[in-house]
Amino acid sequence: MSNAIAKKSLKDCIRHFTPAWFAAIMGTGSISILFNNSPYARDSPTIEALTYIFFFLNLALFVVFNALTLARYIMFPDIWSMMIHHPIQSLFVGTYPMGLSTLLNIAVGFLYQRKGFGGRGFLYTMWGLWWFDVFLSIACAFELVHIMKTRHEHSLQRMTANWLLPVVTLIVISSTGGILADSLSQFSPSHALLTLTASLVLVSMGLGLAMMILTMYLLRLILHGVPPSASVLSVFIPLGPMGQGGYSILLLGQGFREVLPLNYGASHVLREAHVGDTFAALSLAVALVLWSLATMWFIYAVLAVVEVLQQTRFPFKQAFWGLIFPNVSCLSCLVLSCRAPPPFSAARAGVLRTRLVYALLFHCALRACAARERGCIWVHGVAA
Repeated sequence: MSNAIAKKSLKDCIRHFTPAWFAAIMGTGSISILFNNSPYARDSPTIEALTYIFFFLNLALFVVFNALTLARYIMFPDIWSMMIHHPIQSLFVGTYPMGLSTLLNIAVGFLYQRKGFGGRGFLYTMWGLWWFDVFLSIACAFELVHIMKTRHEHSLQRMTANWLLPVVTLIVISSTGGILADSLSQFSPSHALLTLTASLVLVSMGLGLAMMILTMYLLRLILHGVPPSASVLSVFIPLGPMGQGGYSILLLGQGFREVLPLNYGASHVLREAHVGDTFAALSLAVALVLWSLATMWFIYAVLAVVEVLQQTRFPFKQAFWGLIFPNVSCLSCLVLSCRAPPPFSAARAGVLRTRLVYALLFHCALRACAARERGCIWVHGVAA
C-alpha cells in the first residue's frame, strides 16, 4: 500500500464520501430493530441495553454522515451532478431514506412504545418525520427511476441488483408506517387509518416495481452469469424487498386489525365485524409467500458466492455492508410471523441466522476500521 493511499487528507476523504455509506446506517439500524423484535427482548436487560447501544451508535453515525455529505456538496458542488448522472452511484441515494427509516422504527417502536419516552408530542414529531421520509422515498422511487430511463446508459449485461435500491425505499418506509399506526391509534384512529392506507399503497407500488426488476435480474444472471469478485455480494440485495415486504405486510395487517371495523362512514366493507381479522389473515398468507421468495433468493445468493470464492478472493469493500440489511429483513419477517404461536423449528432457525447476522455486522465493522487505517476505503465512486 502506497503512502499516497495511506495518508489521505480529510478533504480527500470528504470528496470520496459517497451516498453508498448510508448502507452502513441501514445495516446498523436494522440490527437494533432485530434486537427490539427479538422474542427474548421483553425479559432481557442485556438485549435492551444492546438495542440502546446500536440505536444511539446509528444515530451518531447518521449525524456524522449527514455532516460529511453536506460538506462534500458544499466544498465540491459539481460532484452532485456527476453523482446523480452516474449509473451506479446515483442508485445509492435510496439508502438515505431507508437509513432514516431504521432510526424512526426504533424511536417509535422502542423509545416510545416500550419506554414511554416523549409522550404525544414526540410521537407526532416522529409522524411528521415519517411523512418527510415518505416524500424522500417517493422521490427516489420515481425521480431516480426516471433519471435511469432518460440520463443513464444501461445494458442487461451490466445490470446489478443495485437497481432495486430506489424502489425498495417505498417498502421500507411502509413498515415504519405500520409501527407508527399502532401508536397513533391510541390518540386518533383516523390518523392511524390514514397512515396504514398510505403505507399499503407504498408497499404495493414498491413490491410491484421490485418484482419487475427482479425478473430482469434473474434473466441477467442466467444469460451473463453471476457478478465477478466482490460485486457478487449484490446478489443478496433481492432478499431486502421480499423480506422487508413481508415484514411490512404483517405490520399493516396487525394495524388494520386494531383500527377496523370502523364505527363511522358509509363503507359496508370497512364496517363489517370481522374485516380486521380478515386483513390480518391475508397479511400472514402474503408475508409467507414473500418470505419464501426471499429464501429462494438467499439460496441463489449463497450458491453464487460459493462459485466466485472457488475462483478468487476479494478484499473488504462497502458492498459487504449490503449483506446485513437484506438478511435482517428476512429475519424480522420470520420473527414477527412466528410470534403466535412460534413454531419451534422456525424459531431455532431464526435464532441461528440472527447470530450469523450479528457476526457479519462485527466483521464488517472491524474490516471497515482496518481499511480506514490503510486509507483504501475512501477510494470509491464517481469522485475516485
